[in-house]
Amino acid sequence: MARGRRRAIPPCSKTYGFPIYCAAWVPFDRISTSTAAAAEEEAAKKEKKEEEEHEQEDKGKEKEGSPSSTSPVTDPNRILVVLGGGGGEGRSGIPNVLLIAEFDLVSRSLSDRPVFRLGTDADVPYRMAVHPGGDGIVCSFPKSCRWFDWDISENEDSNRLALKSSAKILTPLEDVGLQLSLVFNSEGSLLATGGEDGYLRVFKWPSMEIILNQTDAHTTVKDLDFSPNGKFLVSLGNSGPCRIWDLTSSTVVASLPRENGEIFGFCRFCRTTAENQVLYITAMHGDQAKIVSWDSLSWNRVGAKRIARDPISAFNVSMDGKHLAIGTVEGDITILRCSDMQPQITVKKAHLGIVTSIIFSQDSRALVSASFDSNARVTVIESRRDSGSKMWLLLLVIVLAVMVYYMRLNAAMLQQYLP
Repeated sequence: MARGRRRAIPPCSKTYGFPIYCAAWVPFDRISTSTAAAAEEEAAKKEKKEEEEHEQEDKGKEKEGSPSSTSPVTDPNRILVVLGGGGGEGRSGIPNVLLIAEFDLVSRSLSDRPVFRLGTDADVPYRMAVHPGGDGIVCSFPKSCRWFDWDISENEDSNRLALKSSAKILTPLEDVGLQLSLVFNSEGSLLATGGEDGYLRVFKWPSMEIILNQTDAHTTVKDLDFSPNGKFLVSLGNSGPCRIWDLTSSTVVASLPRENGEIFGFCRFCRTTAENQVLYITAMHGDQAKIVSWDSLSWNRVGAKRIARDPISAFNVSMDGKHLAIGTVEGDITILRCSDMQPQITVKKAHLGIVTSIIFSQDSRALVSASFDSNARVTVIESRRDSGSKMWLLLLVIVLAVMVYYMRLNAAMLQQYLP
C-alpha cells in the first residue's frame, strides 16, 4: 500500500509544542523607548539618592544601566511575535507557556528556537493584549488576569527580549473568571475586558479606575474593539445584537441587529483616521460565512460579502486599513482587500486545526496566525503597487522587444528592394 505524501512545512511555519490560543506582535521600538525612559528615571533617582548620602567623586562616569545600554537597535526586517497557550491544569505533560519567536522578513522564516520562553505554571494563557506604548502584556487566565513586563538585556542584542511576571497586581481583575476578550485603545489609555460570564469592564490605564462596569452586557462577551478615535467601544456576544458604547457617557448608543438567523462572530473597526469609520462584523448565515459592514455615523448596515463556507474562527483588520484577514475552523487563512472585499491571498490548510488567532503586524507587512495544532505561521503581504510596477516593467520590455524586432525586419525588407 502506497504511503501518502508527507505535508511540506514552509520556513514561515513552525511548531512549538503546545496548543496556541493567542498571539500578538511585539512593538519592539516602543518597548526600547519605554525601557530607556524607565532606566533614565531610575538612574536619576539613584543619582539623587547618592548625592544626598555622600559626594560623588566621579561625576563624569557613565552610570551602569543607563539608556545607552538598554536601548538596542533592531533590524526592521526582523520582527518579534509573542505566543501564548498550553495544555491546561491536567497532567498532560504539555506546558503552559508564553513564548517569543522571531520572524525574518527577508528569508521569510520563523525562528526554529524561541527567543524566550516563560512557563505560567498550571494556568494557561487564553487571551492577551499588548500595550501599544510598549509597557507590557496583560494575559487572561482561567480565573484572573495578570500583567507581564518586557525585559531587555543590556548587551544591545536585539534578540535579547524577555518577559517577566510583574509586581503590578490587576486587583479589579483578580478572581473574575475567564476573560474572552482583552483590548487596549490605540493610545494605550484604556483597557476593556469581556468575560465568559457576560461582564463588560473598561478601565483607565494604568490607574485601573473603572469607567464602564456592565454586569449583563451580553450572555457571554465574545469580542471587543475600540474605534480608532477612542470614542466608541463595540461589544459582541454569543446571542442578541452587537452593541456600541459611547465611552464619554458610558451608555449604549446603538444596537446592531442580526438578520435572518445570522450568528455574529467577531467585530473590528477599520483602522483609519477618517471621520466616517467602517465597522466590520463577521457572521455565519446558514452554511455561508460573511463579513457585514456598518457605517459608524448612522450605524446602518451598508454591505455584506460572502467569504467562505467554513465558520470564521479568527478575524483582524490591518493597521493601515487596507486589508482584512480571516482564519477558519478548517485551518484556512484568507487576506482580503478592504476596497473591494476580494481575496488577495488564500492559504488552504495553513494549519491542521482551528485557527485561534490572526493578527497583522504594526506596519501591516505581515500576518501571524496560530492554531490548536501548536503551529504558528507568518504570511507576508505583497504590495500591490510593487506587483503592478513589475508587471508594467515586464510589458514595457515586451513592447520594446517587439518594436526592435519589427524595425530589424523592416530594415531587412528595405535592403532587398534597394539597388
